[in-house]
Amino acid sequence: MLQRKTRFFRKLGNAYMSSLKDYEEYATTYMDRHARDYYGSGAEDELTLRDNEKAFQKYRLRPRLLRNVAHRNMSLSLLGHPVGMPLGISPVAFQKMAHPDGEVGTARALASHGGVMILSMLSTTALEDLPRMTPPGSVHWLQVYIAKDREVTKSLVHRADVAGYKAIVVTADSPVNGMWGVNMVHNLTLPSHLRLPNLQARGEVEGAGSNLRSKVGFSLLDPTLTWKDIQWIQTFTALPIVVKGVLTAEDAALAVEHGASGILVSNHGGRQLDGVPATLDSLPEIVRAVKGRAEVYLDGGVRRGGDVFKALALGAKAVFFGRPAIWGLVHS
Repeated sequence: MLQRKTRFFRKLGNAYMSSLKDYEEYATTYMDRHARDYYGSGAEDELTLRDNEKAFQKYRLRPRLLRNVAHRNMSLSLLGHPVGMPLGISPVAFQKMAHPDGEVGTARALASHGGVMILSMLSTTALEDLPRMTPPGSVHWLQVYIAKDREVTKSLVHRADVAGYKAIVVTADSPVNGMWGVNMVHNLTLPSHLRLPNLQARGEVEGAGSNLRSKVGFSLLDPTLTWKDIQWIQTFTALPIVVKGVLTAEDAALAVEHGASGILVSNHGGRQLDGVPATLDSLPEIVRAVKGRAEVYLDGGVRRGGDVFKALALGAKAVFFGRPAIWGLVHS
């Protein structure tokens, strides 16, 4: 079956690619088992993974007629920096598992349209290399976990500041590893030719050939985190802080109170805690709670331009996506 699919895609090429579903099918056909499971799976029963997409189907658009739409401008400012569109790429780790270009490939493609690239601290590209290898004016944010060894996080933030990153995205919904059934069975490892350059300089994660779930969980994730840690980051950087993983109005208010400039409404793509709300369902209450005191963004379940429009209409200032970027990267 896999061989027939491969021949089919090779025969039709780009002519077949009419939607993200086509790119997803192409990518899952060509990726090896470890990469396919890592990028595609969710936590436990994958209820939230499915709900993220279904949430967009509950909303219908109310078109207004006879408006002059000959000239459209999607540009805006995010955290004080001009960008070409309200669309960006969420932090996705290990992108060179999908394609040799890895994070540089996704960042270059995005830069051609003016979006924001959030680089994962678990990237297979050094954070200093991304600005050097993308067009001038590209906007990059760095995602970090607050590690058990706080000096790990402090060093990464300092490096991002020096390299010209415009914001720090703190993942707040991962005090421990999520329960990924399929990946726990297959024991996720990084291929031998790949490295995690943002961490290996300090020896935090061995990288190639090691059990990445246990290594990352043991050495990085800290179950003692509190809101004071968001304030701690602000003691050594002036970069704006975006808190990623907020799903309730209460936590949105706390994020603002503790100095967040942005809130990324996210459930980790359904990969962390199964059974939490879809991000689109959480968005309206978070927008109301923030009351314009911080910028609000969304990721999770975005598969079409209409989905982006729905999130913007419900109050998001920008929309981010992860898995679709990987599917496109595989195809490139």
